[in-house]
Amino acid sequence: MGNRVDKSGSLGNVRGHSAWRLGLIGLLLPLALGSAAQTPLRWNNTGTATPPAPAATQPAHTVARSPVTAVHTMPLASGFDVRLFEAMAQRLVANQRVPGLAMALVQNGRVLSARGYGVTDTRVAEPVDGHTVFRLASLSKGFAGTMTGLLVSEGALRWDSKLSDYLPEFQLQDPYAAKRVTVADLLSHRVGLTHNTYDRDLEGNVDYRTLTQRLAYAPMNCQPGDCYAYQNIAFSLIGDVVFAATGDFYSQAVERRLFKPLGMNDASLGLEGIYASPRWARPHVRGRGGWVALTPKPTYYQLPPAAGVNASISDMAQWLIAQGGHRPDVLPAPLLATLHAPIVATPGEMRGSKWRRERVFSASYALGWRVYDYAGHQLVFHGGAVQGYRGLVAMLPERDLGIAILWNSESSLPSGLLPTILDRAIGLPDQRWLDIEPSDDLLYAERRIEDAGADASRGNASPK
Repeated sequence: MGNRVDKSGSLGNVRGHSAWRLGLIGLLLPLALGSAAQTPLRWNNTGTATPPAPAATQPAHTVARSPVTAVHTMPLASGFDVRLFEAMAQRLVANQRVPGLAMALVQNGRVLSARGYGVTDTRVAEPVDGHTVFRLASLSKGFAGTMTGLLVSEGALRWDSKLSDYLPEFQLQDPYAAKRVTVADLLSHRVGLTHNTYDRDLEGNVDYRTLTQRLAYAPMNCQPGDCYAYQNIAFSLIGDVVFAATGDFYSQAVERRLFKPLGMNDASLGLEGIYASPRWARPHVRGRGGWVALTPKPTYYQLPPAAGVNASISDMAQWLIAQGGHRPDVLPAPLLATLHAPIVATPGEMRGSKWRRERVFSASYALGWRVYDYAGHQLVFHGGAVQGYRGLVAMLPERDLGIAILWNSESSLPSGLLPTILDRAIGLPDQRWLDIEPSDDLLYAERRIEDAGADASRGNASPK
């Protein structure tokens, strides 16, 4: 492959090194999961775990760099140009290749870009802007892990708390296994069930409560904690745990503990939440005449922890800043270190899309987040998809860079923006992840369009 990273050179030992690193985390993580006073795992420049250092106490309601991101933060490579990525996003919505898209880039606690492109609905051509709300689908899982972590931080829960202690009616096919499932098992997809248990039934409009009861008859792959299999139904039991531990409904807790303090003013949960948004992007699927706008399906909205969050790209910029360690008044550094530490290997993630096959050398799941070795660099990631919506969120801790991309169609095309941006941030050779070349010609074309528009607006301006 022409531009594939040379694993025989400086990255020659990446796969072995990644396996060693995962083994080390496996030894250290139980210390974090078994205590309400969480142990932060910090990453040095070689990607290995280093012992935690005491965090400086921050005054309440201040925005400051967390120790998680303060260690060995590297500058972005010289080829990183925000205007180039914005121009590429604009090209993606040209001629409605995708109806609408929004992208946020943050670095060092600052918003570099948070803009919308294209339209919310092909029928009315309302433009997407920074406050247009999208459905996040499985990007919601990071909110569930973080919400749970806040309760662990204050002692209301433990990562090794047994699910049955809060939900005594919970049953699995193996009664002994049901007693073993922990909070951390739920959030890392290690319940022991087969992949996506009862998702098809949910899509067939069976209600969530009925499906959780049916878990008592679901086939199992392993004992809890022993293997990974992605879940939506079982994962969402964490919402019931939050209610049992606090008396607050999960959606209310997330709004109060995350959305409001982080300034995620457009964010909401559930179908009612997106309908109540002043501006929101309609989902689109392909039809014979092009993109067809739909009404959002309510099915996965039954699962707020797994798939219930709605947010604008401005919200996602604030979310990335907080997850990068710049809001210790809301998300303490030890919590973030625990949330982002890999727990269970997920080698299947190294297959599928081209950029995963080319760039991802190892893959794991943490607590509501995926963790990849991206060409020798740690990447905290999650993707989401539900009918008519898709999205990606990623953080490159060594560069303190956060990326979010949301779009309102079933197209996979915009996903190529992510590796394009990552490669430029790291300084890897250009690879054609999109059918749009990452060329500086895009910048010049964009400037000419902007300049022409500015000239025209000046010529037609009139006093108000």
